[in-house]
Amino acid sequence: MSQTVTILGAAALRVGKWQAAPDAPTQKLEHEVLADLVIEAMQDAGLDRREIGSLTFSLPRPYTQQKYFGTFMANYLRLPCAGSVSEIMGNGMTAGLAFEGASNDIRLGRSRVALALGVNFETAISAAEHMMSSMRTTGDVDFHTPFGFTPISWYAMDAARYIHEFKSSREELASVAVKNRFHASLNPIAQFRKLISLEDVLAQPLIVEPLGLYEVPPRSDGAVCLVLADEDVARAVGRPYVRIKGRGFFHEGAHQINEVPNDMIALVAAQTAGRTAFAEAGVSPDEIDLAEVYAPCTIVEVLVSEALGFAPRGRGAGMARDGETTLGGRIPICTSGGLQSRGHPAYVTPFYSFVEILDQLRHRADERQVANARLALTCAELGNYNAALVHVLEAVH
Repeated sequence: MSQTVTILGAAALRVGKWQAAPDAPTQKLEHEVLADLVIEAMQDAGLDRREIGSLTFSLPRPYTQQKYFGTFMANYLRLPCAGSVSEIMGNGMTAGLAFEGASNDIRLGRSRVALALGVNFETAISAAEHMMSSMRTTGDVDFHTPFGFTPISWYAMDAARYIHEFKSSREELASVAVKNRFHASLNPIAQFRKLISLEDVLAQPLIVEPLGLYEVPPRSDGAVCLVLADEDVARAVGRPYVRIKGRGFFHEGAHQINEVPNDMIALVAAQTAGRTAFAEAGVSPDEIDLAEVYAPCTIVEVLVSEALGFAPRGRGAGMARDGETTLGGRIPICTSGGLQSRGHPAYVTPFYSFVEILDQLRHRADERQVANARLALTCAELGNYNAALVHVLEAVH
């Protein structure tokens, strides 16, 4: 057993609005949606279900009716597991940590095949209930929450600071949204696929200045199943796969809104986790062919592209404006369409990054294919990039 982890198969629900209102006469059941994806992903991987040793779920949103969802799914799928069955929670990094859990079972020799999977339904929940939950995540419930502070608020502060610090502009930041919508127009599982112009972005109502409607993420439903396997298993199947070449994680010991003065737009966690992942992989940022980064708003993509070394500090927005992060550019970022256009089913969003990279590195991305893609990167965040989880991935044909 090599204990090198690979991604061998995947299946994903088209991101959109799937959840029915609680009082609707018919419901799209989360466990049925996910079970179909398990079957599809195992077919994609070329493996038999009896080879599965572990199931690591991203915890469903609190609106999910079925509790103990992971063990319920093990029963529904009739999948006895000798490795582990678990549900993992970690804010925006939830699916990234679930991916880690499945990977670790393989690294530790507990399983030769493990599923990382989950479902996120939230679109039929009232805006008030959703917002109350979001506000309670942003910081201290005694200090921040009573003032109505939301995740978009802190990203907007990042944007204002970036524009001030580096003499950037809303137009530069808005170019990220235009680029991501172009990428999403080529992605059949993206939530929003209609092309938009810079003028369209700037004409939208502001959500929190300077971020408008097209520069922030929608509410989304989604579900993904990823099949991970020990490399000996992947080789035996005889199909193209993706190898995890490097991994880095860093938590800066702060919760989203940090009361300790710091450089709010440096994204130290992404810098640190990125350096670790690049060192383990033995590559540099210049060698990466494409990246899928967790970036709810346009400004976040700019900041994380700088933190990971794809752009000099203060140049990320200009790089997007100049087309360097667009398909055909120097370093395509978020070829899936990113969180603004592919969609943002929060607790499974990082899974969608791995789906895109798997398609790209197996050269199955059709019109959005990055030519000769060999090395790719994914990055997930926790909070306002108080923590980051970075993977460097390599194509094996």
